[in-house]
Amino acid sequence: MKKYLIRFNQSRGTAGHGTKEHVWRVFEDGQEYLFKHFQLHVPSFSEKDETAENWNVCCYGLMEIDKETSTAIIKPDMELTNYDATQVCKP
Repeated sequence: MKKYLIRFNQSRGTAGHGTKEHVWRVFEDGQEYLFKHFQLHVPSFSEKDETAENWNVCCYGLMEIDKETSTAIIKPDMELTNYDATQVCKP
């Protein structure tokens, strides 16, 4: 299971930051992805970025990418048989 940070793309439409429609930045283990949409099928919480004034939507799970719709879909790790958000998502 990985931690995901989701942030609004303030630089969208500029060189290297996607089109105007790529409004979401999703970070997975330091790797940045740009999306038009996202779906969370897991509990989420807010968190202030430690190195800046930005805030993130955070969650734990596994990401699937729908390239046709440019959507990040974050789902629970199905190997967790007793999925307990209080144990997984601690702000």
